[in-house]
Amino acid sequence: MSNINLKEVATQVRRDIVRMVHKVQSGHPGGSLGCTDFLTALYFSVMDRKPGFDMDGVGEDIFFLSNGHISPVFYSVLARSGYFPVSELGTFRHINSRLQGHPATHEHLPGVRIASGSLGQGLSVAAGAALAKKMNGDNHIVYTLHGDGELQEGQNWEAIMFAAHHKIDNLIATIDFNGQQIDGPTKMVMDLGSIKEKFQAFGWLVMEMDGNDMDEVLKVMAEAKAATGMGRPVCIVMTTIMGKGISFMEGTHEWHGIAPSDKQLEEALSQLPVSSFGDY
Repeated sequence: MSNINLKEVATQVRRDIVRMVHKVQSGHPGGSLGCTDFLTALYFSVMDRKPGFDMDGVGEDIFFLSNGHISPVFYSVLARSGYFPVSELGTFRHINSRLQGHPATHEHLPGVRIASGSLGQGLSVAAGAALAKKMNGDNHIVYTLHGDGELQEGQNWEAIMFAAHHKIDNLIATIDFNGQQIDGPTKMVMDLGSIKEKFQAFGWLVMEMDGNDMDEVLKVMAEAKAATGMGRPVCIVMTTIMGKGISFMEGTHEWHGIAPSDKQLEEALSQLPVSSFGDY
């Protein structure tokens, strides 16, 4: 997919996000918009993945979404990268839809390998999957994404210790560091301190990047990939702006989990040019 304009894809994904959430007046647009550039780069450029979908992911890179509430961006990127029909995005959060509010495996939606409605569990799964790849001689990478507020869940730190202790060096965990969570700024709810220093203290190699700069995302992801196989798991602390791309949504926890009104949708879409890919 080297000929794809990633910035154009990201703009279309952002249009998908606000339209999906608006239609059912339910969902999580803020974090989805902030992580759009990262997930677009991951699926359209960074990951070595096979056509179609194999649940085991043997012989290819795989991804686990831990902060499952940002399902709108995940579903859009999966559809736009060929896992299921783009038209299915119109069923988001409908009864009996495969696109539930939080990704689930019961619906057998291609691209979804774990249910991630409960926060704090994704890194444990990713570490296990990455260790299995190493034991099976599969030289591919496991990627995972987490919210910064999600790190307040204690299970993460057991997984962080486990991955470093077992030298799971085919694992790249990215932290969406937007400083916001559902109840307010992370500093006010439960201050995380220095995420970088914490991961370093636990034995990880840590990188940092601006998650809303597509060129920087591609550069740092390439550096992270090159750093695998060196005896340490890799963490990327990714600074993003919650609600990125829509002026009235940016930088506030208030858009963590509410939907835009008709008027707000119109304003949001006016800030996101229609791409050559077209709306679903």
